[in-house]
Amino acid sequence: MQNINITAIQHIGIPVTNLIASQAFYERLGFTNVMQATFDEKGQPGTCVMMQRGEMVIELYQLPEAGLAEIRSRGNGHIDHVAFNVPDIDDAFATVKQAGFHIIEPEPVFLQFWAKGCKYFNITGPDGERLEFNQML
Repeated sequence: MQNINITAIQHIGIPVTNLIASQAFYERLGFTNVMQATFDEKGQPGTCVMMQRGEMVIELYQLPEAGLAEIRSRGNGHIDHVAFNVPDIDDAFATVKQAGFHIIEPEPVFLQFWAKGCKYFNITGPDGERLEFNQML
């Protein structure tokens, strides 16, 4: 198998039920809002905030009302995904596909996050955990 060029953990994604309260919580831990954007979730708008402290980045995102029931019903907290930074998303996608990993998306997905956007795709691990490969453009 060809080596996948992962350079760092880019961020950890956490779905939240109250973005304002969660952002305030992480601000108390010394994180600051470095990026905020909306995204489409089944035709409804969601909101994403990237909170950073030093080299650590946490993605807080709130789904539209229809998606909040699942988040509210869980017992413990929930980390949705760990994202790896990659310098070339297309190369990473081809390498992961050739290696036979279960890829969720049919191709890298563009989001209008950060100054120039980003592209990502996810694989699932043996226990269903999602691992995201992400290139900031």
